[in-house]
Amino acid sequence: MEQGDIKKQILDKLEEIETRENVRVLYAVESGSRAWGVESPDSDYDVRFIYLRPKDDYLRLDEIRDVIEWQLDDILDINGWDIKKTLIQFHKGNATLFEWANSPVVYKTTALWQGIYEECRRYFSRKASLCHYYGTAKSTYEQYLTQEQVRYKKYVYALRPLLACRYIDENGSVPPVSFEELLEQKLEGGLYNEIMRMLEIKAQSGEKALNPRMPQIHQYIEDEIERYAVLSRTVQEDRNPDWNILNRIYRKVCVGE
Repeated sequence: MEQGDIKKQILDKLEEIETRENVRVLYAVESGSRAWGVESPDSDYDVRFIYLRPKDDYLRLDEIRDVIEWQLDDILDINGWDIKKTLIQFHKGNATLFEWANSPVVYKTTALWQGIYEECRRYFSRKASLCHYYGTAKSTYEQYLTQEQVRYKKYVYALRPLLACRYIDENGSVPPVSFEELLEQKLEGGLYNEIMRMLEIKAQSGEKALNPRMPQIHQYIEDEIERYAVLSRTVQEDRNPDWNILNRIYRKVCVGE
């Protein structure tokens, strides 16, 4: 499917969601390998969106589900979060939410969302993000990278969070979403060239293709997992405890105060 066609299809789906669910989509982005710039020929589209319900839905005792899971098939994976859930997750320093907020592939945005995120940037947490990315890399390694033949897609799924950890450790700020930008960090001993070789093979293979281990990449992943196991435990707690900003946004946006 042509890129223009898929974007139109995604925008049509978002309009359908707004109509059928009686919500307003504030923000919608690509969140998976296509946002990272390392998709395979058969990668699906991982669309994530933030939505706002009518005021009365935020004033009822029987709370409405705060997630919309709209579609999951071979082409599209579409789901979204209610703005109330989103604000709560910002308070937790949710690293995935910060990724969505900084995705380079934006299908829809609004001035309201941009204003919300401008205030929520201060809830980025170095510790929460390090724990998230370290956990993602460790889980990927243990589940998919212990055999002699591996899916190079899973190398990306381990390398990217480890490179994000490195960026956070060195810069103390939200890491880039793009894998290419993360690779701009200094990598020793020809590792960059080996990763680029892996990506070239991956780009020509299917999502489930198995290939031989790449020893240098494998060793880097193992070493970095060990390193960030320690750092994620010992780094100082820095989650922003303040609810006042988020409560103010919630009252203004959701209940119209």
